[in-house]
Amino acid sequence: MKFKHIGEERVPVSTVALGCMGMTDLYGVRDDKESIATIHAALDAGVNFLDTADMYGPHSNEQLIGEAIRTRREDAFIATKFGIVRDPNDPQKRGICGRPDYVRQSCEGSLKRLGIDTIDLYYQHRIDLNVPVEETVGAMKELVTAGKVRFLGLSEASVETIKRAQTVHPIASLQTEYSIWSRDAEDAGVIEHCRTSNILFASCSPLGRGFLTGQVTKFEDLAEDDYRRHSPRFQGENFKKNLEVLDRLREIANQRGMTPAQFALAWLMKKEDHMIPLFGTKKVKYLEENLRSLDFTLTTEDMQQIEEVAPESAFAGTRYTQELMKLVNA
Repeated sequence: MKFKHIGEERVPVSTVALGCMGMTDLYGVRDDKESIATIHAALDAGVNFLDTADMYGPHSNEQLIGEAIRTRREDAFIATKFGIVRDPNDPQKRGICGRPDYVRQSCEGSLKRLGIDTIDLYYQHRIDLNVPVEETVGAMKELVTAGKVRFLGLSEASVETIKRAQTVHPIASLQTEYSIWSRDAEDAGVIEHCRTSNILFASCSPLGRGFLTGQVTKFEDLAEDDYRRHSPRFQGENFKKNLEVLDRLREIANQRGMTPAQFALAWLMKKEDHMIPLFGTKKVKYLEENLRSLDFTLTTEDMQQIEEVAPESAFAGTRYTQELMKLVNA
């Protein structure tokens, strides 16, 4: 495993990160035994960057991570998030909270569930438009001073918001969706700002929420409680059009002896030196497949061919519903 670095202290983190969200929530049936085996396999392979959030479950994902790393804390760099509040009566509803008192409360809850003394990387999961980001980051800074958090991060934030946050405390990482089929961060200038500000860019959903793996070929493949059923990109004519683009990508990947998933991850690792793909899986076999993407390096010609068959404009539908899209790039 190769490593990149985060923060002014240049703490080493693996060049890929394991997203744990789907292990307990949102992607169908959970299997804690297999999920913990996947986490342990990742750690054994040198993947030290594990990503979770208090809203996954809610709360049960952090508890699972805590159980998995109980005897392996030194092997793991733990990132978790606060700020998205789930409605207990309607799992599809979300609230956003960035109040300082809520930041402190959320941190204490995460530390307890994870069973650790310090969170390595603490993200504001979504920007609260009703609370100045300076106030939220100010509360996060207090957690650093208290030794409860090492590094601070933001998720789905605009360049303007990141700059405002940086006036309060260094931002070590930005987590935002980025993949072959989702390149909003390029258009918004976020990737460029992270590059020039020494901010590690954690690309969540680098496999297009599983779409770019080629495993989901029809809407009915998604479980009844799979939240992707609510995503415009997985519905109707949008889904049909996107599958046509995927077929073209699959053909190129096959020519190079790669699976579609490996191809998508190799594309991202070729794009930016300051970027880490944050892929999610809850099965050891898919973890191993994804890690083999590290054995491939795409050429300039490969990148050009991908751009020809799958430019951003080729994909149909927004990545979230209209309501949730209001919360990204805030």
